[in-house]
Amino acid sequence: MGEQKVSLVKDEMAMQQFVKKLLRDVQALEYMLENDWFESDIARIGAEQEMCIVNAKTFKPATIAMEALETMKDYEWVETELAKFNLETNLTPRIFEGNCLSLLEEENNDKLNKIREKLALLNSKLILTGILPTLRKYDLEMENLTPKKRYYALMEAINSQLIGSAYELRLSGIDELLVKHDSPLLEACNTSFQVHLQVSPAEFVCMYNIAQALAAPVMAIAANSPIVFGKRLWHESRIALFQQALDIRTTHDHMRERSPRVSFGTGWLDQSIMEIYKEDIARFRVLLSADVDEDSIKMVEQGKVPKLRALQVHNSTVYRWNRPCYGISESGKPHLRIENRVLPSGPTVVDEVANAAFWLGAMMGMKKHCKDIRKQLSWEDVRDNFSKAAKFGIDSTFNWFKDKKASPTDLILQELLPIAREGLESQKVSPKDIDHYLGVIEERAKKHMNGARWQLRAFTKLTKEVTRDEALSVLTAAIVENQEKNQPVHKWKLPEASDLVDYKPARLLVDEFMETDLFTVQQDDLIELVAELMDWRKVRYMPVEDSKGRLVGLVTSRLMLRYYAQRSKLNSKKATCVKDIMVKKPFTIGPKATIVQAMSVMRENRIGCLPVVQGEELIGIITEMDFLRISGRLIERLEKEEG
Repeated sequence: MGEQKVSLVKDEMAMQQFVKKLLRDVQALEYMLENDWFESDIARIGAEQEMCIVNAKTFKPATIAMEALETMKDYEWVETELAKFNLETNLTPRIFEGNCLSLLEEENNDKLNKIREKLALLNSKLILTGILPTLRKYDLEMENLTPKKRYYALMEAINSQLIGSAYELRLSGIDELLVKHDSPLLEACNTSFQVHLQVSPAEFVCMYNIAQALAAPVMAIAANSPIVFGKRLWHESRIALFQQALDIRTTHDHMRERSPRVSFGTGWLDQSIMEIYKEDIARFRVLLSADVDEDSIKMVEQGKVPKLRALQVHNSTVYRWNRPCYGISESGKPHLRIENRVLPSGPTVVDEVANAAFWLGAMMGMKKHCKDIRKQLSWEDVRDNFSKAAKFGIDSTFNWFKDKKASPTDLILQELLPIAREGLESQKVSPKDIDHYLGVIEERAKKHMNGARWQLRAFTKLTKEVTRDEALSVLTAAIVENQEKNQPVHKWKLPEASDLVDYKPARLLVDEFMETDLFTVQQDDLIELVAELMDWRKVRYMPVEDSKGRLVGLVTSRLMLRYYAQRSKLNSKKATCVKDIMVKKPFTIGPKATIVQAMSVMRENRIGCLPVVQGEELIGIITEMDFLRISGRLIERLEKEEG
C-alpha cells in the first residue's frame, strides 16, 4: 500500500540527509546480496486489490472513502488510496503451493463482501474495473484527493517537477481523447490487481526478464480498461493514462530524451536487481522523504536486517509495470519480489485469480524452458508487444520466438497455457485449482472475450439506444451485478438499456449530456455556406466562434428563415455574412450546471439551444432534442413500470 509516513522535501539539508540514507540503503542491499542473506528456499505469492466506490443508484463515483473507513476500523487489511472514491486491500502472503489460488480467491471474496456490507449502509457499492466507466473529469479535481499527508506531498512534489503548464491526456482508439488537467490526480482513474511473486536473488534477473516478456500476452487476455470519460480508447487504457497522468515532460524544439516516472523499462536486466534501483535513482529525482531512524549500514555490520525505508520510499515514486520489491519475511530474513502491476482490477474475483494463476504459472514454466529469454526475443519486440497489448488487447498481433507472428489467443492456447500448467504443477499447486483457473483463461481465449471487449461491445450497443450518460450508468450497473455473482466475464450477457430501472437524470450535469462534436462557423462566413451546413448536418443551431474557439454568436434556423424571406421580398443579391444576422449575445450555460438549471434557462427565455462555455471558450451545446431524448426515456420507463 506504500509508505504512509512521508513528507515533501523543502529543506536542502533535509534532502541531503535523506539522499545519504538512500545511498546507504543501496550499499546495504548490495552487501546483503553479495553475502547471501536472502531467503531463497521458498516461494510466496501475494496480492493487493484496488477498487472504486460508486453510488448505489447513480453508479457515479462516491467520494466517501474516509466515512467508509470509519465503519471499518476493525479491518486492518483495508486502506485508503489516492482518491476519495478508492479503497485498497492487502491479501495475505501465502506459500506458492497446494490450494493457494483458491484460498486467495476465497480471502478476496470474503474481504470484499465485508466491505460491501459496510458500503451498503452508506448507499454505495464497490466495483472492480481497471477504469470506472462513469468517472468524469471533474471527479479528479483536488478536492477529491484523500486527505492524507502522503498524498498531498506526492501531488505537490510531482507538480513541482512539471515542465509544461498542465498534464495532458492524448489517446486514440475508436474515439479520441485530447484533454488537459491541472493535477496528477488523474492517476486515481486506475485500479489494479497487483500480484507479487517472491523469487530468489540468484534467479531474479532470469525471472524479471521473463516477467517483461510475458507482460504483453498476460495484459492482452486480462484487459479491462477501455472507456475513459465516455470515450472508447485503448483496451487497457490504464497503461497510457497512468503514464500521462504523472508525466511532467513537455514538447521541445530539441531531441533530448527524458524518461517518464511510469514506464515499462529501458532494456533487459543483465546482472542484478541493483541495476533497476540504481537506474531509478540516477534518472529520477527524489520526490518524497521520510524520517529514517535506522542506519542500514550499521545494522548490517551488527548482523541485523534493515528495512531500507529510504529505498522503499523512493521506489514507491517510480512506477515500473514490473516493479522490484524488497521485504522482510516472518522468518526475519530479507526477500525479493516481482510485483506485476499490469493486471487491471476485475472483471470479477475469479477472473483476477485466473489472471494471477496464468501469470504465476507461466513465470515458473518459462523458467524451466528458457533460462535466458533474451536469446529468444529482442528487447525491441518485447517493448513493441507491450504497447500493442495496451492498445489492442486481445486483438493484437505479437512478435514471438523465432520471429513468429501470433495473436494473443493462438499464443496462449497453443504455447503459454501448457507452459503455465507445467509451472503450476512444478509448484505442486492443487490440480483442481490448475484446471479451474487456467480453464477460465482457456475459455476467454476460445471465445475471444475479456473485460475490455465486453465493455466495448456493451457500450457501443447501448449508445445506439440511449444517451451516453445512461449507457455508462447501465454498463457500470451490469458490471457490479455480474461481479457480485462472481461469474467470469466470458459468460456475461450484454446488458439491455431497460436493466437499470432506477436511472434518474435529474442530477445530471450539463457536462454529462452536452454534445461535444460541434459544427461551427465564423463571423465572416457566408450565409449560404451556413444554410448548406445546417441542411447537410440536419441541425437547427450553429454556434459562431472566433479563431481561438471563443463563442461570439449563434445562428438559428429561425434567423435563417427570416433572412431568406426578407431577401426574397427585396430581391437582394448582396452577399451577407454570419455577423449580419447572428445573435451576438446568446444565452449560455457552464458545464457544471445541472440539467434542471439548463431546462429552466431554456424555458424561461423560450429558446431551443444553449451553447456551453467555460470562460469564453465554446466546449459544447445542448438543444431541445437532448431533453426530448431524456424525457422520452423517462416516459418509456414509467410506462413499463405501470405495465
